[in-house]
Amino acid sequence: MQRFRPLKSIRTQCIRTSQRRLFCHSLVSMNMLEEDFDSNKNKKLYETHIPISNIERTILAAGSAITALNNPLRGDMIATLGEATGRIFLKRMRDQMLESTVGRRILRERPIINTKTIDFDKLKRTCAPGTFGEQYISWLEAEGVTPDTRCDVKYVDDEELAYVIKRYREIHDFFHALTGLGVTVEEEIALKWFEWAQTGLPMTMLASVFGPLRMTWPERKRLYAGYVPWALQCGSSCTPLMNVYYEDHFHTPIDEFRKQLGITMPPKYSIHEK
Repeated sequence: MQRFRPLKSIRTQCIRTSQRRLFCHSLVSMNMLEEDFDSNKNKKLYETHIPISNIERTILAAGSAITALNNPLRGDMIATLGEATGRIFLKRMRDQMLESTVGRRILRERPIINTKTIDFDKLKRTCAPGTFGEQYISWLEAEGVTPDTRCDVKYVDDEELAYVIKRYREIHDFFHALTGLGVTVEEEIALKWFEWAQTGLPMTMLASVFGPLRMTWPERKRLYAGYVPWALQCGSSCTPLMNVYYEDHFHTPIDEFRKQLGITMPPKYSIHEK
C-alpha cells in the first residue's frame, strides 16, 4: 500500500526549498552588483589568490550557497561563499578599520595568527591566571583547537580586502575566548549571530538563519531564548572587534579586557559546562 508523506512535512520542505531559492537568487544578484576591476582580471594579487571572472564568481557563489544551505556547518563552503559575495561588506569592514588608529595599525602591520608567528609555549608560561592570554590558551586546549586550521583566502580580488577577511577568520577563536562559548553546534551558531551583528557578512547570516534547521528543539529553545538576544545586543553595542590588536592584550586581565571592549557574557547552560 502506497504511503503518503504527512502534509506538515511537505509544507516544511516547500518552505525550506523556497528559502534556499530566494537566498541563492539574492546572492547572485548581490554578486552581479559588485565592482569589476579590469586591471585585476587574471592577475594574481597575493600568494593564495585564484583570479576568476564574474561568471565564474557567480557560479561559485551559487554552488557554495547551495552546498552550505544543505549543511550550514560546512566551514569550507561558508568561507568560499564569504569570499565570493562579501566584497561590499569587506569594504565596510576595511573602511571601519581605517577610521580607527588601531585599525590602521593592523592594516599597516598585518599581523598573522598561527603557531609559527606566536610562541604558544612561551605564552603559556608567561601569562598569569585570569589573563586574556591564559584564557585563550586554556580554551584552545580544552576544545582541541589550533589556529592553523583556517582556510586560505583565494577568491577576493583585492589584496587589502583579502587580508581583512583573513584577519577576521584568525581572530574568531579570540571571540570564543572572550565570550566563553565552546564549539558545540548551538554555541557556534550563537557566535555567528554575534558576528553577524558585528560585520553583516552574508556568510554569518547564512549560518545564523539556516544552521538551526539541523538542531533539536531544546537546542533551538536555548538558542532563540537565550543566545540570540545576547548576541544581537552585545554584537551591536561592543567595540568593533576588527579594530582590536589582540596580540597586545595577552597579559591583560580577561575581565578588564571584556569591560574595555564592552563584551557581556552569554547565558550559561549546564549542558555546556565542562
